[in-house]
Amino acid sequence: MDPIRTAFDEMASLYDAQRRFIIPEIEEFYNAAVWAVDWSGDSPEILDIGAGTGLLTGLLLKRFPNASVTLIDISEHMLAQAHERFNHREKTRYITGDYRSTGLGGEYDVICSALSIHHLIEGEKIDLYHRIYDALHPGGVFVNADQVQGETSRSQERFREYWDMFLHESPLPPGEMDTISKRRDTLDKEATLSSQIFWLRECGFTDLDLTYKNRMFTVFSGRKE
Repeated sequence: MDPIRTAFDEMASLYDAQRRFIIPEIEEFYNAAVWAVDWSGDSPEILDIGAGTGLLTGLLLKRFPNASVTLIDISEHMLAQAHERFNHREKTRYITGDYRSTGLGGEYDVICSALSIHHLIEGEKIDLYHRIYDALHPGGVFVNADQVQGETSRSQERFREYWDMFLHESPLPPGEMDTISKRRDTLDKEATLSSQIFWLRECGFTDLDLTYKNRMFTVFSGRKE
């Protein structure tokens, strides 16, 4: 069993309730991701990569209520939560699979992801970014709201100190905190922001921009010409 799938299957029912106690400035973070979607139409084709319970998709649908959305995630249990969230909505599709190897299911105007791609190692990130570029319509936008590694060992150390202090003040019980710490140490494979911007440029993305940054939590985007 894939350790990422196992971890997210286990946390699916608690995921939404715990987010604000795990991610600093979570509302600003997600709102910045929605704002970064530089798309003028009212009914885009949207793909949410590592969609989980559909948190980001739900916010995008407030802005684009007529959008057609596809959610892809490795965890059946997480997507079950998303299916419940969007139970009565048409133009909503679910793909259960590992997006490192599963096809992205079509072509899109907007591809987005939140707190997922940092679980991939470097080569997997680069390959995914190429596949995202290929899956976008000309003029399409990619937005990634994710964790990044510090540009230096000192900045990485300070990032973790900041995050540890935030978690220390959380009301979550000690057992949950231990699980979160273990998950960070075993599943997180962050890359620096500068590396990822470089990889996106090498794929062909233009209009590369940084919309939000709070230590390791960033929102960056690019467009396919």
